[in-house]
Amino acid sequence: MSAADTTTSPRIAFLGTGAQGASIAADFAAAGLDVTFIDQWPAHIEAIREKGITVNMPTRSFNVQVPALHLCQVAEIKQPFDLIFLVVKAYDTVWASHLAKSVLAEDGFLIGLQNGMTHEDIASVVGRHRTIGAVIEIASNMWVPGVTNRQNDHDESWFALGALDPAQQHRVEGVADILRHSGRVEVVEDIRSAKWMKLVVNAAELIPSAIIDTALNDAARAPGMLEVMREAGYEAMRAALADGATVMPIIGMPPVMSNHPERYVDEIFAEVLRTFSREDTLTTSLQDWRKGRRAEVQEVNGWVVDILRAHGQDAPVNRRVVEIALEIEAGRLKPHPDHARLLGEALVRG
Repeated sequence: MSAADTTTSPRIAFLGTGAQGASIAADFAAAGLDVTFIDQWPAHIEAIREKGITVNMPTRSFNVQVPALHLCQVAEIKQPFDLIFLVVKAYDTVWASHLAKSVLAEDGFLIGLQNGMTHEDIASVVGRHRTIGAVIEIASNMWVPGVTNRQNDHDESWFALGALDPAQQHRVEGVADILRHSGRVEVVEDIRSAKWMKLVVNAAELIPSAIIDTALNDAARAPGMLEVMREAGYEAMRAALADGATVMPIIGMPPVMSNHPERYVDEIFAEVLRTFSREDTLTTSLQDWRKGRRAEVQEVNGWVVDILRAHGQDAPVNRRVVEIALEIEAGRLKPHPDHARLLGEALVRG
């Protein structure tokens, strides 16, 4: 069947069923959709097979039984999927897209529910006509296989979707209707700009708060950190504009004036803290480090540095964020509140 046909249930797969992917895919399964979990964590897949996937939300929990496959079993799939949601780390996009391509229907879509500007990587593998770019705003965590803790229920979860090929844009609404089983969804014409706006707020939040080893809201209250985080966002906004992006509202915010980009950064940062974060919300980057994994350093803050450098501009705060983060990932530093001072040294004083 065509992925645009919503009269019957399409075959759906989630490639990457960690904290975010598992909760969204579980919503699909609970709604009766045909959805398959595919993941690279063996214990997670085995736990799902034994006990189903459990989703804990602020005021409720649910469990649902779902088909779950190890990566090595993708080669056994006989019938292609109409929709594959890619929910892996940005740095895993290319290889995961190649894996997805092998089981994606000719008229299907690969949808990247990811941080970073991964849509072009996806398109380079499966083609622009089969790529839907996406923005996701949900806070969640996973520490136990088979159990995801989602800190935003449906009315506080937000997505944007947009086709890379304008000729396919009319089909995106059908995909959005399916994704609305898990939250609010906007279909946007300029998904590239929407993804840039999300990268702006990610640059301000993810790695900076992880570096000082604390929850996001606590990081914003730590002495000197709000200024650092905002400046990281301002630099990211300058990179977005230099790269041709348009300032546009995301995460359900009202329209903002494009001639006040720094005000936009302040407003969107405040909205994330107010609506999408709990007092104990740890960014995905800090979760990665506490699990011994690398974070999306180059794909977020490093992206800002590289884009501004290509346009003859500097990004001192994001550059410092990358430097400290790489020292942490190399084992020469550990995340610590004292690193707020190291970050503050990068601020350009007027």
